[in-house]
Amino acid sequence: MDFGTLFDMLEERGSRTVVHLDRPFDADPDGGLRHPIASLAALVRELAGMLAAAGATPGDRVAIVKENHWDGALLACAATRIGAVPALLSGALPPETMRTLVHRLEPALVVGMPDQLRALGDLSALRAIDLTGTTPGAIVADDLRGHDAPPPHRRHDDAPLAINHTSGTTGVPKLVVHSTTTLIRRIADFEALPMPVLTAHRGDVVASAISFVHGRAITWTASAFRHQPREVLIVTDPDPARALPMLERHRPSMVEALPSTYVRWQREETTAFRNTRLFISTFDAIHPSTVRGYLRDSARRFPVWLQGWGQTETGPLTLRLMTRRALARPSRRHPTTRHLGWPVPFQTRLRVVDPKTLSPVRRGRPGLIQARTGARCLGYLGEEHRWAAKTDGAWFHTGDIGVRDRLGGLRLLDREVDAAPGLSCMEIEDLVDERLPAVQECVLLTSPDAPPVPVLVTTDGTVDAHAWAAAVADLPRLAAPVVVAAADVPRTGTGKVRRMELRARIGGLTAPVGTGRWT
Repeated sequence: MDFGTLFDMLEERGSRTVVHLDRPFDADPDGGLRHPIASLAALVRELAGMLAAAGATPGDRVAIVKENHWDGALLACAATRIGAVPALLSGALPPETMRTLVHRLEPALVVGMPDQLRALGDLSALRAIDLTGTTPGAIVADDLRGHDAPPPHRRHDDAPLAINHTSGTTGVPKLVVHSTTTLIRRIADFEALPMPVLTAHRGDVVASAISFVHGRAITWTASAFRHQPREVLIVTDPDPARALPMLERHRPSMVEALPSTYVRWQREETTAFRNTRLFISTFDAIHPSTVRGYLRDSARRFPVWLQGWGQTETGPLTLRLMTRRALARPSRRHPTTRHLGWPVPFQTRLRVVDPKTLSPVRRGRPGLIQARTGARCLGYLGEEHRWAAKTDGAWFHTGDIGVRDRLGGLRLLDREVDAAPGLSCMEIEDLVDERLPAVQECVLLTSPDAPPVPVLVTTDGTVDAHAWAAAVADLPRLAAPVVVAAADVPRTGTGKVRRMELRARIGGLTAPVGTGRWT
């Protein structure tokens, strides 16, 4: 399967899938909210003609920088169709970060929207297309519409296919280069195999509420549509007031969303997930209470939660299915969701090594998690030295600290940069979530010479001192909690907390305990 002609292939096969949007495409503002496969195939061809008319040629990099929407993946599809290499950048990136990444990309063409294009500054040195406005120095998209798409360009499976960026929780994101082999053959083709429980059927309604600039958007697009579900729901805005009415109308049977999005929806009274049989969570850690709540509220007899763990550079590394029974015991010291499951079958090998010597440690001992997978990316664009530091032959340093049990399962403790001896920040954050319902979020910030500082977001801006003391009585010593507003917690485009930035905002904290060597 060639990603650039995916929708042509689906149209030829007579796919009856219909896509519903929560808002029109930025790249097709007059196209409405309902798109059958033929409409999507025609849109990709039109966008391919637009990119070619703007001068993009095989091998060129095309930067796509805009608000979160699935048409980022369709623009990537159009770029690959003409042989170009799309680079998807989140429109939520800080302007200086966006400029840094575009400079590093050296794109032949930038496709964006007014806010992002203005954030890039002077466009005189860039060839840019404005999808929805008339930004000075940019070509108006409507002036390029109507051009025929050139014949599909075939590239070698190991040549660059697409570029995505990492979350950037600790600094400027890395630009990750993937090929057809790593993204499509190793990940999307594997996901497209018929698998019990996990495979969408033609009667399914599949909802996706993720970051559509992430590599996951490409692999999800390339796999989910091959199952030809009845409907696909695209949720671009996690705001419950916008997302939940759409989900209530269509009642998805399969849902994939960012962990932070699940948390926002969980606070609302809704029947949107009564028919959901499979929930999927990737991108970040998720609290046991969140999983438990969705599985409880589903009216299906045996709803299942699929938790995937991986990284932009590797794709999924472990998978675990969780049921209501698996999460029946709240407030345990080792919450179930920290157990990430087992390596992806036939795809991935994992090992845990000593961070100082890189020698494997015995089962049951914590260490740096390394991964070996055929889905490993080609490298970091413009940061070859950084890529060399992340690899150990065929092994990749994930930068996470974990423990493998006797059966080979993986329990995640922390990111190495955030780790502290004798405790797991993630575990404590989970336990606070379980024990104090008034706490919407807990982020633990470590210091080498002081107890970790819990940063709390609460429903009323305060925390009861007695309730807090009781909740953490059996945990390692913590500093007094700091309560902040939800808006004061900086996040990435995938909802992850930017801990370094939060540390700076809180003030009075020294450097974290970890080295950050593998970030």
